Amino acid sequence: METSAEGVAGTVGDEGAAGPGAEAAVEAGTVGVVERVAIAPASLSPSRAGDFMQCPLLYRFRVIDRLPEKPSEAATRGTLVHSVLERLFDAPAAERTAPHAKSLIPGQWDRLRETRPEVVELFADDPEGERLARWLGEAERLVERWFSLEDPTRLEPAEREMFVEAELDSGLKLRGIIDRVDVAPTGDVRIVDYKTGKAPRPEYAEGALFQMKFYALVVWRLKQVVPRRLQLVYLGSGDVVTYDPVLADLERVERKLLALWEAIRLATETGEWRPRPTKLCGWCDHQAVCPEFGGTPPPYPLPVRVRAADGAAAEGPAADGDSTAG
Repeated sequence: METSAEGVAGTVGDEGAAGPGAEAAVEAGTVGVVERVAIAPASLSPSRAGDFMQCPLLYRFRVIDRLPEKPSEAATRGTLVHSVLERLFDAPAAERTAPHAKSLIPGQWDRLRETRPEVVELFADDPEGERLARWLGEAERLVERWFSLEDPTRLEPAEREMFVEAELDSGLKLRGIIDRVDVAPTGDVRIVDYKTGKAPRPEYAEGALFQMKFYALVVWRLKQVVPRRLQLVYLGSGDVVTYDPVLADLERVERKLLALWEAIRLATETGEWRPRPTKLCGWCDHQAVCPEFGGTPPPYPLPVRVRAADGAAAEGPAADGDSTAG
């Protein structure tokens, strides 16, 4: 799990309703101005790096245009399960049981609805609550399955939901949120990430490990320590995938990210964000504005020569405008 905090953009509509990037309008001092507010991306997270590699236009829609996306049952359930597993470690070791973990679900669901009201829309057409009950039941099964994969009574995480940020020598900022960090008495570091889906087939395993290597690179840059182990816990299929990185792995990831950031910088300055159609297009919320589906993207909200918020010429995506978004 991670933050997607590379740049901000949003709109303040004619009727004063703030769009998803209203915080950007506040920071830029443009509240009340009926125009799109956009600032060039200033950092990179694993998810947004994955977006650009999947489809540059999708990256633009999410990071620069900040187009709204409907909450999904799968992603929201993942958020709920993550919050339960995080909160479970607040209890003494002996109380970290499956029944206790499942008892946390209703309260965490209430909290999620308070902090992200849009998720209520998921069950707006379910007046009897039958679909919600099935959905919560699946969350319970995912939480319960975790206990067959790890024993929380024997774990004392050094960090949970740990926000990390590191700046490379090039000036590129890398950031994200690590689900769990374990530190052994020997000082060895293990990075753990929970996945509520199923483990990918072997031919797609490298893509799944990219996020973990990204985190390992950030930890190495921050602490000068190469994590001993990267661990992906797939609650959907009951698999645990581990990888023990070496320094050469992290150096390769850094080179890849620098090349990726250069491509993002160029696209940001030229406004050329090309779609890359794949089978994943079927799950995209932005088909209506995608040329591959006969749509027209919204006007590009940044000038061809990107400028920072204060009006000074910027050198590309490392311009001002960093903020966090859920």
